Amino acid sequence: MLDPGNMRIFVALDLDEEVRKRIQLFVDELRGFAPSARWITPESLHITLKFIGEKPEPLVKQIDGALGQLAVPPFRVTFSGTGFFPTPRAARVFWVGIETESGLAELAHKIEDSLVQLGIPKEQRAFSPHLTLARASGDSGTPGWRKGDKPNRRFASLQQRVEHSPPPNFGTMTAQEFFLYRSQLSPKGSRYTKIAHYRLIG
Repeated sequence: MLDPGNMRIFVALDLDEEVRKRIQLFVDELRGFAPSARWITPESLHITLKFIGEKPEPLVKQIDGALGQLAVPPFRVTFSGTGFFPTPRAARVFWVGIETESGLAELAHKIEDSLVQLGIPKEQRAFSPHLTLARASGDSGTPGWRKGDKPNRRFASLQQRVEHSPPPNFGTMTAQEFFLYRSQLSPKGSRYTKIAHYRLIG
């Protein structure tokens, strides 16, 4: 049952528990190298497929119906390596890299195409799957380059630690389903709730 009123929503893949545990251990090791950053909680980790934003309940029901019509086969996703957005010198976001079969991009494109028919604009940036682990404190965490971005040292200690460590590999999972999430903002950070789920089928 969908909650009444406006909802801030997005579409995403969840992580297998084994992958999530490995990333949690990694975050626990690194958190002290960027103590002022806003680190995401392990249970909140997800691969964003489409951020939709604040929408009224009737449109959310239409979105739910449109997503339920999509047909994409299950696909494998590997989580490995790390990096910084928008650049290492002006880092605002620390992320884990994703390698995947073509199904992930196919799913993201089908989601875009189905939702544009409901008046939801297509994403202007190319689809770049990743897992956000931390955002620099005081920043929105927007991954793209912004006018006025300057070199900073907010992630300097973390970057040195990462550069002198072997690239991490957190394992591979087979995506079998995706979800419509609700995001609720609070002083303690965002809380994500699954409000609908969709099976991946060939």
